[in-house]
Amino acid sequence: MLKNLNIWFLSSLIVSLIVLIPILTVFSSFFEDTSNYYQILKDTFLFEYISNSLILLFFVLIFTFFIGTGTAYLVSFFEFPLSNFFKWALILSFAVPPYIYAYSLTAFFENYGTAFTILKNLFGDANYNEKIPKLDGMFGAILSITFSLYAYVYILARASFLYQSQSLIDLGKNLGFSKFKSFYKVILPSARPAIIAGLSLVAMETLAEFGAVDFFSINTLTTGIYNSWITFDDLAFANRISSFLLLFIFSLFIIENLSRKKAKYHFNSRGGLKQKKKTKLYGSKSFLAFIFCFFILFLSFLFPLSQMLYWTLKFPENLFDLQIIELFSNTLYLVLLSGLLLIVFSLISNYGNRVSKNKALNFLSTLSISGYAIPGVILAIAFITFIAWFDNNIIQSLGFISIKKFFIGSILGLVLVYFIRFYSLAFNGIKSGYEKINISVDESAYLLGYSKRETFMNIHVPFLRNSLLFIIILISLEIIRELPITLILRPFNFETFATTAYISASEDLLEAAAAPSLFLILIASLFIIISSKYILRENNE
Repeated sequence: MLKNLNIWFLSSLIVSLIVLIPILTVFSSFFEDTSNYYQILKDTFLFEYISNSLILLFFVLIFTFFIGTGTAYLVSFFEFPLSNFFKWALILSFAVPPYIYAYSLTAFFENYGTAFTILKNLFGDANYNEKIPKLDGMFGAILSITFSLYAYVYILARASFLYQSQSLIDLGKNLGFSKFKSFYKVILPSARPAIIAGLSLVAMETLAEFGAVDFFSINTLTTGIYNSWITFDDLAFANRISSFLLLFIFSLFIIENLSRKKAKYHFNSRGGLKQKKKTKLYGSKSFLAFIFCFFILFLSFLFPLSQMLYWTLKFPENLFDLQIIELFSNTLYLVLLSGLLLIVFSLISNYGNRVSKNKALNFLSTLSISGYAIPGVILAIAFITFIAWFDNNIIQSLGFISIKKFFIGSILGLVLVYFIRFYSLAFNGIKSGYEKINISVDESAYLLGYSKRETFMNIHVPFLRNSLLFIIILISLEIIRELPITLILRPFNFETFATTAYISASEDLLEAAAAPSLFLILIASLFIIISSKYILRENNE
């Protein structure tokens, strides 16, 4: 029994330590010598990197709060035309990564772009370019990130609104509050932990964003990290900037976790929960609610989808030149390998924590799941830094052949960094499933003569089947959208829909970026629709 316990404990410990390596690498590299680029950047663009990151973060948080909370409130408390449709359609924005939204904005509003074509067809020839706004630069980046990420706030706010008691709403009425006053005095404060959790996730993703800010030529800390390594070949300084960004992101990560611990979406009353009833809207109120939700759905999903579809049909040669089967195969290959690795080791790690009940191991496991909060650029560079150090100081010093080629610019290295980046999704998903398995089930299995391995394989894994399916869908969606990790660590001539779209856009060939972007949106939308029944479930099943 002790031997089996040690095996599960060691397995879980090893997994947690592997996931922690990039974090430790970033901070251990902080005091390394850097090139002259550090002094140049410090005297020139470093303040710009920091200020742009903060400006971007501030406005994205403001906009996602209003959009996410507003839409969640409408679909949770009111009935109006297509309200049940908007309930799940509003999360389709997740299918459009910020960098693809950025391509759509530019394609539509640029000189002689889609907006120009529409105006010309409607009103004849004229110089419309002077009247068409140019949504690029900082404003374009804010819009792109906002409409791609507001669904984080929407999902968590809606979950909180959904389980608010009718008694709480009646309290506002008894106090003589109007619907608006009841919203910001009673309903909104009770949903505060969930909203803060959603905004924290938005903040982490905003600071980690690379594709959109790079496309709009906005200098942020993330692009500074990328340029330090790619342009100036200074890994040490890239890690130094990473450590500053990482400290800030960890503070957001801590806030998000504290908010989740305080979150309470139901009331424990002996009389049970008084079911909340939706208010049916009529007339102008019904119309305005419909228009608002449709407007957000259109801007966040239908607009970029239609723009990419329009250019794909307008320039069919780009579609014919696209290696669709190869790109789909490469994407599916990465999804299957990474998904299998994440599921297996997250199961092992969770079960190791369950049977060992070791506080130190629980702490390491909690720390290791912070990988999702780390920008992909930082993880990729930290991985390269560690492999280079390990190869130079350990492997080659012992007389062995270099291992760099096996990990850098290879599928193995790419999958390992995916594992670190998305480990928290798999770990937390399985952990939430394990919380539904009472420890008495394990004890009963042991009394029946089951070993720990048999209990794990024959009882736990079948019970966690639905959780595992949901996790695979989420991981697949993330890998399909992921750009910086794939861009930096992929093998030569190994492309996905995301990297193909980025390369075309970076070469100022937006027409060519349309086809791979369209396929990425469609595939991601399929995964979102499949997973929506888990994300938006209205009971505690």
